Amino acid sequence: MTDRIRCSWAGDSDLYRDYHDFEWGQPLRGDDALFERLSLEAFQSGLSWITILRKRPAFRAAFAGFAIEEVAEFGDAERARLLDDAGIVRNRAKIEATIANARVARDLDIGLDALLWSFAPTPRPRPRRIGDVPATTVESIAMAKELKRRGFRFVGPTTAYALMQATGMVDDHIAECWVGGEHWRTDPAVTFRTQVSVHSGDREE
Repeated sequence: MTDRIRCSWAGDSDLYRDYHDFEWGQPLRGDDALFERLSLEAFQSGLSWITILRKRPAFRAAFAGFAIEEVAEFGDAERARLLDDAGIVRNRAKIEATIANARVARDLDIGLDALLWSFAPTPRPRPRRIGDVPATTVESIAMAKELKRRGFRFVGPTTAYALMQATGMVDDHIAECWVGGEHWRTDPAVTFRTQVSVHSGDREE
């Protein structure tokens, strides 16, 4: 599959290609799955996304598969365990935010899935080139504002847009990319439960 046209960020490694080909930009539903996505996007802030992708199995093990009800019950013992876990990003603020966000998600008056997808915009044409992909949109700014209003942490507009890209709320594969084209999914798909965005670097919190 190396001869197919892909978004330039897909890189040369199997990990990048499989993520791009079978995960990124595909619609993701479910409260726990989207909580995982939201959490990993927050952990990515200031780091390369591939770092989080490589650590994802360790993150899942450390955070009880990102089951909202379980993470919401984490206390001092779990915090200490997470800070001592070399398999994840041991950032105290991000760990605390993940636990706090689980509690907010647990107590929502609507499900996290319904809340996040309510900000999905009307489908638009794919970007012609990677330089046409925005860092934020009106919808991601609105999502970040509402999440913060409800008590979520580490959810700035850039993080919110990365979430929208990764979970298929928007389709930012370039126009020529093979994903979604006539021959898409003719090969056995690599199955993942969640995605990590292509954005990297600092984000507004």
